[in-house]
Amino acid sequence: MRPPSPSIPEKEFLFSALKESLRLDGRLPLEIRTPTFKFGEELGWVECSLGKTRVLAQVDGKMVKPQPERPFEGTITIVSEISPMASTEYEIGRPSDEEVTITRMLDKVLRRSDAVDKESLCILAGQRVWHIRLTLHFLADAGNLLDCACLAGIVALKHFRRPDVEVIGDEVTVHEPTERAPVPLAIHHTPFCFTFAFFPDATTPPVIDPSHLEQRLSAGLVSIALNAQKEICVLQKLGGVPLGTDDILRLVDVAVGKAKEMHNLVEVQLREDWAGRKVEVR
Repeated sequence: MRPPSPSIPEKEFLFSALKESLRLDGRLPLEIRTPTFKFGEELGWVECSLGKTRVLAQVDGKMVKPQPERPFEGTITIVSEISPMASTEYEIGRPSDEEVTITRMLDKVLRRSDAVDKESLCILAGQRVWHIRLTLHFLADAGNLLDCACLAGIVALKHFRRPDVEVIGDEVTVHEPTERAPVPLAIHHTPFCFTFAFFPDATTPPVIDPSHLEQRLSAGLVSIALNAQKEICVLQKLGGVPLGTDDILRLVDVAVGKAKEMHNLVEVQLREDWAGRKVEVR
C-alpha cells in the first residue's frame, strides 16, 4: 500500500530548512548518519544500521560444479527482496521501482565490480568451485536503503570465512573449523555506495544520505559507488535534475573523502570483532 504523499506544510518546512543548509535530523548537508554494525555468532552475519534504516546481511557457501564456460571461477549470488517488514510501501511479489533499482545496483557494486576474486573460489578446475550466496533482509526503511544494503553486503563478505579445503589428486577434503581455521574470501577492493539527493529548486544544496522524507521530496538522486583508492565502480543518476560536469566532480570528491572514512571505520569494527572471538583448532 502506497502511503499518502507528504503534506504541503511538510514540504514547505523541509525546503525552507534545506535552503538554509539545515536538516530535520540536525545533520549538515554533506554529513552521513554514523553506521553501526552488529555481528552475529556465525561468521558472515552482519546487521548494519544507518540511523533507523536497518539491513541484515548473511553469507554462506557451498561446493558446486562450475559453469562450463567458466571452469576456473566460482560463483556469487545476491538474493534480496524488500518485504513489508521494512515499510508498508513494499508488497511481496510486486517489486517497486526502488526495489528494482536497489537490486540492480547491488549486483553491479558487489558482484560485477569484481570485489571478490572469483578465481580464488576454484577448488578443482572444471569439477568443484565455491558458490557464495549473499542474502539481504531489509528490516526497516528510514531512507537510503541502497547505501545501507551495499555497506551491509560488503562487510558481510569481508566478515565471512569459508572452510579450508585440501586437494590431493582428484580427492577433495573439506576440513571442519575445529580442525583447521576457516579461510577469508580474497577481496580485491571494498566498494562503498553514497547517494546524494537533489531538489526542485536549484538554489537548494544537495544532501548526502537522504532521510525518508528527503528522498520522497527529492527531484533526483545520484548514487556513486567507489572504493578508498578513488576507483569509481558505478555512477547512477535517477530523476530529471540537470547536472553539469563540475557538479558531478564535486560529488565524487565528497564521496572519495567519505569512502576513506568508511573504509577505516569498517576495518576497525572487523578487527574488534575478530579480536573478541576465540578460534580453537584441535
